[in-house]
Parts: sequence; structure tokens; C-alpha cells
Amino acid sequence: MSLTSSTVRASWARIDAWLRTHAPASARLLAPPADPDEVERAQVEMAVRFPQDLLESLGCHDGLVSWANMLPEQPPIPVTEIVAFWRMSVEIAGEDPDLCEPHAEGGEPWWHPQWIPWAQSDGDSQVIDMREGPRRGRLGSAAHDGTASFGDGWPSLAVYLNDVADVLDHGGTVGPWAPYLTTEGELWWSFEGRTELNGSPLAPAPTTQRG
Repeated sequence: MSLTSSTVRASWARIDAWLRTHAPASARLLAPPADPDEVERAQVEMAVRFPQDLLESLGCHDGLVSWANMLPEQPPIPVTEIVAFWRMSVEIAGEDPDLCEPHAEGGEPWWHPQWIPWAQSDGDSQVIDMREGPRRGRLGSAAHDGTASFGDGWPSLAVYLNDVADVLDHGGTVGPWAPYLTTEGELWWSFEGRTELNGSPLAPAPTTQRG
């Protein structure tokens, strides 16, 4: 499935609208757009040109102002944290073959310098793979204690954000994740069927039911 960058803005507009209506406390945690100069400096330092869908996403929100379980997997991070996490990961991997080379044929390393960590929490990140090839731009996961994986990811950030918006509007899951509301009225993504958080109930997120 191929989606244009204009769909990223449309997806964020749908997500924003849902949050304003159903989870205003979560909506307030979305950061304003990123500074284009900071985005350009990030690309120069990382020696990686960001894909158009990430540029469009950062043009909507530069991550969150504080941690929140806003999206499935990890929460999006500001461009300054993208650079900091990338730099740390590259330095840790260094030239260690156990970290910078695949452990098996067809597998992935722990880290590659052409991965962009667009979302991160507790050392686990959601990365955009910018290595050359037909799957360039795909979205996968890089665990802090294991090798990365793209098998359960998405072909692009645009597809992922569109899936999130579709689920908020019409119901369903994004991979194994379903949206819920906490007792404080915040959006919370959890495995489907898990309706409790730290002893408090989670309510199924309402849908917009458009179309």
C-alpha cells in the first residue's frame, strides 16, 4: 500500500480531531510543529535524509510535550531526541559485530546508522529504515535488548498513521493494539481484551464512525 505525504497531514488531522473530542487531556500533550532548521540540522548530523512522510509528520507535531501512550508501540519523540537517541545508539554499536551486524542470514543487527528512531520509550524504539532498496522507508522495531525486526511493522510511516486514524474513527486494532480510555479520560493503547490498567478499568475508545 502506498500513501502520499498529504495523507500524513490528513491522518494527523483525524487523530487530532478524535483526541479533541474524546480525550482532550491527551490532545494537550501533542507538541506544535518542529522547527524546520532543527529538522535540517538533524538530517545533516545523521547523514540521512528524512522520508517525506516523516517530514510531514514533524510538520504537524514535533513529538509530545511529555510521555503518553498516545500511539501503538512507542510515543513519537521530538527531533532533538531523535538525534540524541540515534547518536547514542550509533556510539553504543560502534564497530562491535554483535551489535552492528546481523546475527543470522536475512536477520537484522541491533542498530544501523541509517535507521531513524521516530518513536522511543525505555530504550525500545520504532525506527524508519532508510537503507537503499525496495523496502526503504518501512517501519520496524529496535529493542534495547535484542535485534531489530521489520516483520510485524508497516511499509511506511504514512501507512501506520493512516491505520491509527482508521481505528480511532471506525474501531479495530493496529496490529495487536486496541485504543482505550483511562478513568482520567486519556487515550491508552493496550493489547486487545486487556481492560485494566494498574487496577483501574479501561473503557473501549469511542469511534467517530465516519463513512
